Amino acid sequence: MTDLEKLRILLPHWVAHNHEHMAEIDRWASLREISNNVQIKEALQKAIAATEKVNEELQHAMDMAGGPIENPETHGHQQRHGHIHKKHGTD
Repeated sequence: MTDLEKLRILLPHWVAHNHEHMAEIDRWASLREISNNVQIKEALQKAIAATEKVNEELQHAMDMAGGPIENPETHGHQQRHGHIHKKHGTD
């Protein structure tokens, strides 16, 4: 698999992953204790907006690369994540 093919697999994953993060940030911003703090809520909303901009650039890169590869399994891709997500609020 070429690096370009790998990128065409990774880019859609990164965009989707960012959407998950934006939803989680938005959920946190809507919690009563946090939403009552205007400065924190505004900072979280700015983070969401910045992530949307990142996704626009990732989408642009994906378009220039030829779009997503429809079925990554046929290209030898095995999904591996280099990070672990911890559920928030369950510490």
